[in-house]
Amino acid sequence: MNTLFLPFNAAAFAQSPCLGDHFYGNYGGSKPVSVFIAPQACISEVGAFGSGTILLDSAGGDDASPKELVWIEEQVIDDKIRIDTFKDSLSTLLQRVSSANSVYLDVQQEVLSTPDHPISILYKSETSALLSLTPEAALSIHTQGLLPPFLRSSTIPASPISFVPVPRDAVKRVSHLLETLRFRADVASLVNSISLPHMQQDIRYLTGEAHDSPLLSRHSFSDGALTAASWLKGKFEGTGASCELRHFSAGFSPNVVCQYNALENTTATVIVSGHYDSRGSFGNTRAPGGNDDGSGTTALLSIARVIGERRVKFRHNVQLVAFAGEEQGLVGSRAYARELRQLDANITLMIQADMLAYHDPNEPAQIGFPDVIGTPEVTQLVANASAIYSPELMIGVTPACCSDHQSFHEQGFPATQVYERAGPILDPMYHNSGDLSDRSGYDLKQVRSIAKVQFATLLHAAGFELPIID
Repeated sequence: MNTLFLPFNAAAFAQSPCLGDHFYGNYGGSKPVSVFIAPQACISEVGAFGSGTILLDSAGGDDASPKELVWIEEQVIDDKIRIDTFKDSLSTLLQRVSSANSVYLDVQQEVLSTPDHPISILYKSETSALLSLTPEAALSIHTQGLLPPFLRSSTIPASPISFVPVPRDAVKRVSHLLETLRFRADVASLVNSISLPHMQQDIRYLTGEAHDSPLLSRHSFSDGALTAASWLKGKFEGTGASCELRHFSAGFSPNVVCQYNALENTTATVIVSGHYDSRGSFGNTRAPGGNDDGSGTTALLSIARVIGERRVKFRHNVQLVAFAGEEQGLVGSRAYARELRQLDANITLMIQADMLAYHDPNEPAQIGFPDVIGTPEVTQLVANASAIYSPELMIGVTPACCSDHQSFHEQGFPATQVYERAGPILDPMYHNSGDLSDRSGYDLKQVRSIAKVQFATLLHAAGFELPIID
């Protein structure tokens, strides 16, 4: 088998159906590449794909010992907070992995390793690398918090995944919403009901800053994440939702999936989501995740609270979902999106909220949208809703990519993401144990403004009714 990297292009799947059957996901952040592990016969036309194509002779060595492939990429960060080059960060990671697994690795020699070595670098660019690791070494990256703060890891799945282009009919539905979007006083009344004091209570519980919170970490493999999942389930159920803790992989905390059933007889569903798992600093057990992504989770809770207090009933089904496993490579959302695709679910649109709270005081309050991965029509719909219901936000695009919306985009569901900035990551506490809400630059008012946008889009897309007051 050969490993093939192509610059992401949905047309490639139509050009080579065989390649589509050997697709293992999109990686690489702002410059995504599609990874295929395919037989030679499948890639005979590889030259037709042009520049940026990379072909490796094998996917992981010729030894008989089992290996896992792990993609490592540098997040797109502002130079103001850069502390290391990608090369230095990768070297740090490899040293930590080798130490954690009692393996000698001469990083200075950049050992591309003999095939039987527990750690092999199969591919490296200026901002990403593909590693072949023993299962124990791969697991240690996730469970022992070995990643430097600005690196992200994703385990390449053991079997191919489907890439399903968003169907034209699904895009047309969103386009109709876009064409008919207008200011509505009842929508404005609902979104303006989002309570800042309640949001502060929620984020302080999630970060462990509140005196009554037992949480030190919401890392996907921690007990704290299990506690947080149960707490979130109870909060959402208190607003009238039906919730499930959906387990997807051994050791991971579950996805929290909550639904408000439709008034009408329809399968159409609108999803608004965030991820509640977190990362901290290397060597520190605390992972408060106040911004990443306690902010997106708090936005979900604020929306749910208004739904319950104002007794909103939706014409179409609505799901509020808090994912786990995002920090390990979108593991929870990929499992859920794949499940929905197998069920042929009728998803109108999906909006992921990830990192909403950091606001440089020298910049205006902002809302950022993905520049590559996502459905343009959904992005435009949410951007228009922002202009109508949160005009205080400057609208733009961000290369900081990608969150759980990517999982849905790959399964052919219309999806986008909302983010705190029209630019790269600027939060100095990104993937840091200092990611608390009580710090300079943490702006809960900006979180509320973006939550209003998510809620407004949800109300327009799902349709709703309010109780008649005599």
